[in-house]
Amino acid sequence: MNLIRTITGLEIYSRKQRWKLFLLVFAALIVGASLYYTDILVKKIAEDERQKVWVWADAIQNRAALVKVTNELFEEIKTEERKRVELVAKSLERLIEEDLSVDLTFYMDIVEGNTTIPLVHVEDDGTIVSTQNLDKQVEEGDVFEGELRAAFGEYPPISLTFEGITQYIYYRDSRLFAELREILDDLIDSFFSETVINAANVPVFVTDSAHSRVIAHGNVDVLDPEDPGQVEKLMRTIGDKNPPITIELPVYGECHVYYTNSFLLTQLRYYPVFQFLIIGVFLIVAYILFSMARNAEQNQVWVGMSKETAHQLGTPLSSLLAWVELLKAKGVDGKTMSEISKDVERLENITERFSKIGSPPKLIPADVVHEIRESVNYMKNRTSRKLKFELETPAEEVFAPLNPNLFGWVIENIIKNAIDAMNGSGQISLEVIDQPKNVIIDITDQGKGIPPSRFKSIFNPGFTSKKRGWGLGLSLSKRIIENYHKGKLFVKHSEVNKGTTFRIVLKKQP
Repeated sequence: MNLIRTITGLEIYSRKQRWKLFLLVFAALIVGASLYYTDILVKKIAEDERQKVWVWADAIQNRAALVKVTNELFEEIKTEERKRVELVAKSLERLIEEDLSVDLTFYMDIVEGNTTIPLVHVEDDGTIVSTQNLDKQVEEGDVFEGELRAAFGEYPPISLTFEGITQYIYYRDSRLFAELREILDDLIDSFFSETVINAANVPVFVTDSAHSRVIAHGNVDVLDPEDPGQVEKLMRTIGDKNPPITIELPVYGECHVYYTNSFLLTQLRYYPVFQFLIIGVFLIVAYILFSMARNAEQNQVWVGMSKETAHQLGTPLSSLLAWVELLKAKGVDGKTMSEISKDVERLENITERFSKIGSPPKLIPADVVHEIRESVNYMKNRTSRKLKFELETPAEEVFAPLNPNLFGWVIENIIKNAIDAMNGSGQISLEVIDQPKNVIIDITDQGKGIPPSRFKSIFNPGFTSKKRGWGLGLSLSKRIIENYHKGKLFVKHSEVNKGTTFRIVLKKQP
């Protein structure tokens, strides 16, 4: 039984606060662990993306090197083919100049040995003399013009002169050379599309050493790679996200690879934050709705219990009124009957208070000084003579909108708490301060005092320092002053083992 009694309202409230703190810490640990793990994932994905950018950069570098080697090979083949054409031209020149009695087999073999390079031998006036290795048949005497001339316009012709007559030999790439170049170009493009583009799934681009030209890019929109404005725009949006990677490219020299996080990584980085914000908003709304429902339920319980208490008090109170009248008729001492009548009247007030709980109180203009004096006089006659009451009020009346019954109950409740804090011995001071817009009531005792950490918690339901108590007095007092009278009730000052001052602030009648 003693163990049950020790579980007071204060202990229940403290346990509830500890559970709230525990749940808050637990939730914070879950959020912190989730954010920490997400940060690890983000760093791993970011490192993986950086590795892919390195692969992309290496691929660009290898492609550039391959293009350089390929171009050098093509230039060598072009040089060799031109030398062959020049040799054919010299051979034709000798065949035309030499006497038929001389053996010209060697020169004929050179000319006839050209089976790959397309040639057109034309007069100075454009008349075709002969052709070799053409895709379509061209007759001697035709004019070298139109599509045929355009097809052989890539390289300058080789001239041959004899007996003052100038002729020209036009040529183009051999079929083998053209096929080889087409195959290599396809391989390079395939390498670029399959390796480079697939390797970089993040926005990335390469600039020259002066940052004035985009050499290559992936997953970014570039209208004109050589437009300085486009390069500047890319540098603003992407260039400062990650440190650039430096690579060496043929022709361009030192180049810089810039990249930023992929859209997936950006989503992963901010997703937990948005998720917890949404969950937090949901929990706050749910908590508010739950608290409102719980408070409404508690209010209904208190209202029901209060009205039932008022109903139960009604019957014995009616009997007491009858007994008072009977005692008066028998001539009992007038002073005694006056005090008994006051107690009965007080019971009537208490019953009225209980019966009106849950209903909006009716406020009327009332003299605050008079109501406080009535409450003090009532408490003074029913407490120990070791208690002294000091009341300091303005000389004139001070009016404010009040419900006298409820306001008187607040004053009495604070006085009772002060008496308990002083163990029935000491001084209680009440001071009424009249201000232009407010009325201030300070109630000071010489009791045990309240630690600063409990200045607010003492008004919570269930908070009590007594072994027997519900912990509702100050909570209801605060509700009466702040919710019903639109005023304020708080601890103005308190020192442990020296005393406490409660302050009530009421708005005056406008």
